[in-house]
Amino acid sequence: MFRLARFLKNYKKQLVIGPLFKLTEAVFELIVPLCMAAIIDVGIGGGDTGYIWRMGGIMAALAAVGLCCALVCQVYASAASQGVGTELRTALYAHILTLSGAETDRLGASSRAQRMTGDINAVQLAVAMLIRLVIRAPFLAIGAVVMAFTIDSRLALILLAAVPLISLVLYLIMSRSVPFFSAIQKKLDKIALITRENLSGARVIRAFSSEEREERRFSDSCDDHAATAVRVGRLSALLNPVTSVIMNLGILLLLRLGALRVDSGSLTQGQLIALVNYMNQILLALIVIANVVVIFTKASASAARINEVFDIKPSVVQPSEPLAFADSVTAVEFDNVSFGYGGGDVLRDISFTVNAGENIGIIGGTGSGKSTLAALIERFYDVSGGAVRVFGTDVRSLSFDALRGAIGLVPQKAALISGTVASNLQMGAPEADDERLLSALHTAQADFVLEKPGALESRVEQYGRNFSGGQRQRLTIARALAQQPRILILDDSASALDAATDAALRSAIASELDGVTVITISQRVSGIRRCDRIFVMDDGALAGVGTHAELYKNCGVYREICQSQGAGEENA
Repeated sequence: MFRLARFLKNYKKQLVIGPLFKLTEAVFELIVPLCMAAIIDVGIGGGDTGYIWRMGGIMAALAAVGLCCALVCQVYASAASQGVGTELRTALYAHILTLSGAETDRLGASSRAQRMTGDINAVQLAVAMLIRLVIRAPFLAIGAVVMAFTIDSRLALILLAAVPLISLVLYLIMSRSVPFFSAIQKKLDKIALITRENLSGARVIRAFSSEEREERRFSDSCDDHAATAVRVGRLSALLNPVTSVIMNLGILLLLRLGALRVDSGSLTQGQLIALVNYMNQILLALIVIANVVVIFTKASASAARINEVFDIKPSVVQPSEPLAFADSVTAVEFDNVSFGYGGGDVLRDISFTVNAGENIGIIGGTGSGKSTLAALIERFYDVSGGAVRVFGTDVRSLSFDALRGAIGLVPQKAALISGTVASNLQMGAPEADDERLLSALHTAQADFVLEKPGALESRVEQYGRNFSGGQRQRLTIARALAQQPRILILDDSASALDAATDAALRSAIASELDGVTVITISQRVSGIRRCDRIFVMDDGALAGVGTHAELYKNCGVYREICQSQGAGEENA
């Protein structure tokens, strides 16, 4: 928690003024039993109705001023807690965006979302309670004991004895329940993961009639979470009855001994009622302290999870003094590149060059490392050996804006953002006008957009679910083209297109992207056979380089791929 205190620096005023108003309310609350004692002893005992009304008015005024103080404190507490939550959420989100693929893969999407929402909400609540209760509750408990001593020091010992007993109960219960809070947060992560998988993969689940299995999986996870929560609930449920028993026994003892002192004339009836009120104030204050401890314990577990993300340092960082692109005719160069995701090498000693304006195809079996090549060009990951150069400059020496501004990437999974068609196309080119966007749509064979109401301003729903798979792919291609990149990477981006649309797309790219280096990654021979050169990947190694005819003749891996797709007869 203390490590997140830096987010409080902009709310020093709220941290000072809020507790001061809450302390003022607590002072008034401590005065009320004395007023009640005076009403009983003087007003009721002396039959002075006017005194009763005057003291009643004073109590009402104390209550009104205390309410105003509490409202002012609430306003400051809300401003500080919501402000801290907003800044913390913004900082965490910005930090997550700096992480490379290796770090985000390790965290997981559902865990990141849970930390951005539930964990930060727990910290927000702790900030609010810090201002509202952390100072007030102990002050009220200690103040009640002190006020009791001013009335009768002997009977006040009963209150003083009740405080450590109740504190012991609080400690025993909290020390046993605290370890469960971190476990509950992890179980919530698992529930969020299963929920996300089931909601995003609903069609797949229905297609395989796996509804019952997924329901059991979700139910088991919820039951596991519920069992842990129930164990904590059972422990916490002991808090109120046990503390109430101790306090009520203390009140009984107080009334018994107090009655004797009243009979002897050492204590008035009003003073005895005031002592009982102070006993109740102590009980309520200690219960509030217990609840605050629970809140801060949950917040501490959440803060640890948030700090865990902040502690992750991105493995891919921008250079302090980035270089510019060199004046090179080589668009992309892999120089003895090796790379692995952590479970062994995915690429081994890869070396090749791609000239500017060249049309390159990359093909290979599943898991051969084709998409990894694209990820390394974009520098989503850093190589473990060798170097990747773009236009003669090592990608590690370029700024992200310069590198990724020169590269238009169409990923395997067509990812659209909720908004409009125009806002999606302008992601890489905010300055692009309608003419440029329409040109990109035409090249990408996405003219269907013009038939929709609003055309470029037509709505794109979450993940682009209001478009078909082929339409989404064409829109992502148009998004990359609108960027007007120097290098265009098509990572299996036509898998959902029919043969005619695919052929028209490739013809348009070849004729309209003059001077642009195009790298096409495909599973299909038909998608890359007319490229200037084809790179064949096999189990993380480069198995062959050449034209379609050359590779069919000289590369066994490529020939096998062609024959498996019925393309062998064309080269017989």
